[in-house]
Amino acid sequence: MDFIFMLTRGDMTVEDCLEVMDVIEPVGLKHIGFKDVGVEKPVLKKLAERIKGAGAVSYIEVVSTTPESCLNSARVAAEIGIDRLLGGTIAAEILEVVKGTGIAYHPFPGRPEGHPTRLGGTPESVAADCRRFEELGCAGVDLLAYRAFESDPIALVRAARGATKGNLIAAGSVDSPERIQALKDAGADAFTIGSAAFDGSFSKRKGALNSQLRDILAACG
Repeated sequence: MDFIFMLTRGDMTVEDCLEVMDVIEPVGLKHIGFKDVGVEKPVLKKLAERIKGAGAVSYIEVVSTTPESCLNSARVAAEIGIDRLLGGTIAAEILEVVKGTGIAYHPFPGRPEGHPTRLGGTPESVAADCRRFEELGCAGVDLLAYRAFESDPIALVRAARGATKGNLIAAGSVDSPERIQALKDAGADAFTIGSAAFDGSFSKRKGALNSQLRDILAACG
């Protein structure tokens, strides 16, 4: 299972993201992402270049909620050359924006709300969304499993896994080895962690960011 390190705290890209890239280089991460909010576009562009220069797959996750802001974020992703775009729910429209760019798009199934984002929806509705997104040609889905407030998170992961052959990413509030294992057992292909690494809550007795990242990688098995 892949670990995607998000250069984010509180669902926003950290302001010193380029400095963080210098710090984490020795860890050799293969998947690194950030959010569409928190820093200006020139910084996002430079960050995308740094991620690719490090030999990692680059991700941008949309936290904007209005249709027009989601489309704007998709345009930014295309402009700065992101590998994988996560989030948003207007899949057909976003797919049209990134058409021909090579970007793999993973929308949110369920009903994302607010910021920081929470997830509404049942296993049945999540599964229906996953099937619809797959029919549209999406590469997979970005499931806010541990942000769920109406359903059991792992039930949502299992429902999504049963409804799509695409890449199943679990995003948000993954903060322990136990949660990583539960996601793996339920069929997730990847997960994201940002805040839990930056604030030291994943490995509570370790202080260095790189120690947190290495422990997260170890938990992937």
